[in-house]
Amino acid sequence: MTIRQRVCILMGLLFTGGSAMAETVPVDNSWWWDDAWWNEGQLEVPENHPVESEWISYQSGDVEVPALVLRPRGEGRYPAVLFQHGRRGLDELIQRHARRVAARGFVVLAPDIYGAHFIGTHPIEHDYELEKDVNAAVDVLLARDDISTDKACLYSHTRGGYYTLKVATTFNRQDDAIACYVSYYPHLQDPNAPEPQQVYGYAPEVDRLVLPTLVFIGDEEQYQRRRVIETSMEVMQDKGRDARLVIYPGAGRGFDFRPENVRTFADDLASRDAIQRAASFMRRHLEAGDTGKETGDLR
Repeated sequence: MTIRQRVCILMGLLFTGGSAMAETVPVDNSWWWDDAWWNEGQLEVPENHPVESEWISYQSGDVEVPALVLRPRGEGRYPAVLFQHGRRGLDELIQRHARRVAARGFVVLAPDIYGAHFIGTHPIEHDYELEKDVNAAVDVLLARDDISTDKACLYSHTRGGYYTLKVATTFNRQDDAIACYVSYYPHLQDPNAPEPQQVYGYAPEVDRLVLPTLVFIGDEEQYQRRRVIETSMEVMQDKGRDARLVIYPGAGRGFDFRPENVRTFADDLASRDAIQRAASFMRRHLEAGDTGKETGDLR
């Protein structure tokens, strides 16, 4: 029985005067329950770090790709995160999100693959050549001297979720270089696929994704995108994989970067919660996958 079905039964009992609901329909809350918070008022919040940034570039075939590097200010090594933008490109709003990731204690590499190819914002068609640029960025990130882990986590939103999905599976980086996959309302279907597949299908690469996976969406997400995401997560869970979908009530698409003039309290609550969950998730899996580099700053 799904959680949604259980909730419907609980609501039905509530409005029909049913009693002993917890005994009638037990709910599995183990994935979010925290005794330390409930009993002692303790909330696990990753440390905040002031962030420094610089622009670099790297070669991907014949293309020079600009990339933004953000990391905690000062000396020290930190876990590696590859941040991949979506259809908006790497604009100011998206750079702020990458900065929020770095402030949790990570070295973040954010390639500007649209800028490298002079592609404008919000392209419709998907250019498969750009996937190579994202794959090349993995090696650039892992070659840095200021990272404390042998692997990186993939972190993305919207179409960036498809780029990173392809890097993990088609380029086989989940076998040698990637520890986990995190994405906000990702496009988990080939953007060039026909419309029926966009609504009712999902990318076949999802079947091959074995990385620990954490995905965030708002409850008011677009139907066609939400359907694909939920189906993809169910497929992974049915295969026994570590895949978790978090749905935020009252939040819609773009809650992590909506500007002040349209931002809601629900958006802000969702983005604050998601960044902390993502940081804990990535740190846990990067720690588990680390085998060689100095880890004095890995928290």
